[in-house]
Amino acid sequence: MEEKKHCVFVTGGTGYLGRPLITELLQRGHEVRALVRSGSERKLPRGCKGISGSALDGTSYAANIRPGDTFVQLVGVSHPNPSKAAEFRNIDLASATAAVQAAADAGVQHFIYVSVAHPAPVMKAYIEVRTACEGMIRESGMNATILRPWYVLGPNHRWPYALLPVYWLMECLPATREGARRLGLVTLNQMTSALIYAVENPARGIRVLEVPEIRAASGFSGAKTKIASAH
Repeated sequence: MEEKKHCVFVTGGTGYLGRPLITELLQRGHEVRALVRSGSERKLPRGCKGISGSALDGTSYAANIRPGDTFVQLVGVSHPNPSKAAEFRNIDLASATAAVQAAADAGVQHFIYVSVAHPAPVMKAYIEVRTACEGMIRESGMNATILRPWYVLGPNHRWPYALLPVYWLMECLPATREGARRLGLVTLNQMTSALIYAVENPARGIRVLEVPEIRAASGFSGAKTKIASAH
């Protein structure tokens, strides 16, 4: 049976996760609209419709979400680190607040949000903001998929490769195995696959994909059963 095609509204579409996600969605036959600052439409992959507006003001784009049935929230501070606590509140939290309200008002059937793995011993402010965003999504009543990566390896995001031997050792030890898996590294391709899976297999209620489920999505068609069971 042919896969259902979706109309997807994306915020953060010109960013690290957004561009490869939009490119893949278009290649798979989905319709994609992406929020951009005025004049930045050319930064979007060809075939994607740019919607001018501000990620911090849901009223600037709410009228253009429909006929979208899926909303993907990717806005966030680039290269997060503990010194950016104020930016997390002013950008990550503010944009998610605007997105959840706008999507709910537009009758979006499925909201997809990239959060962060937690608990963790570092990045307290970042985790607090992302956890608060998850809470808003749950309270909205929308069906939602929440993805919780820890670090996404890819172009200009490669320094954690040096930690791979440490992760391997920690996963071998029973006392540290669970934490090492939950706070494991994923690749940009794995994240893109997991986001595609979420779009094409909408959640009923709230579905949470932790690092092991995100990794499983790299096999995509063969990983559906594993991912679908993660809540």
